[in-house]
Amino acid sequence: MLKTRIVRAASILNKSKIYDYCLNPYTGCEHACRYCYARLFIRRFSGHREPWGEFVDIKFNAPLLLEKQLQKSRKGKIWISSVTDPYQPLERKFMLTRKCLEILSKTTFPVVIQTKSALILRDLDLITCFKDIEVGFTITTDDERISRLFEPHASRVKERLEALEKVHEKGIKTFAFIGPILPGNPKRLIENLEGKVELVLIDRMNYLDTIRKFYQKHDLSYATSETFFSEYTLRLRDELRKRGMNFEVVF
Repeated sequence: MLKTRIVRAASILNKSKIYDYCLNPYTGCEHACRYCYARLFIRRFSGHREPWGEFVDIKFNAPLLLEKQLQKSRKGKIWISSVTDPYQPLERKFMLTRKCLEILSKTTFPVVIQTKSALILRDLDLITCFKDIEVGFTITTDDERISRLFEPHASRVKERLEALEKVHEKGIKTFAFIGPILPGNPKRLIENLEGKVELVLIDRMNYLDTIRKFYQKHDLSYATSETFFSEYTLRLRDELRKRGMNFEVVF
């Protein structure tokens, strides 16, 4: 059962090691991805004892706080989001991501949105107003069964691909993040991405003991080996090169 609470955030625009800033309208994430690195530290900092995926804090003051912080901040790229999905199901009701985008659309700050949810299509009217924006979808596998095991409450792979295509058709710069690499068919995955993205990023899994046990439980232990990552990455790169697609391996 999902536990939610309304909280007042002290800061919403924070420094990031990947981009200049990160913006997380929520703490916790309903998608409950088994591999999420945030499960390592978020409970410690948030005070939650519930398992990852079973709690979400809603930062009700995020839009107002963002407006204030932007006035004092040097221009830089803003990543939405780094430790939560900005379009998890609760966003339908609370619309914090949309409200933050409304504020950002009136500025010249460049924005990067990353999600696993087709809900982002709701905000295409706003996204198309930005002069400098990128939209990325995390797509870890082409196999819906594998996706359901590891990403139980995210949009299905097919839905993400359809949403990615619709965003791309609007002339918005798009990317796919294949990270972490999960078992599947590399050729089919790249075929599904062709014509929908300007860039593909590839990343591996950082394993926790719980993840290794989960792999073992589902007879997927082979996919925790360095051989799996090396061979799978090579196959992804070959397929990308065949199609002349831009990519980066980030591990």
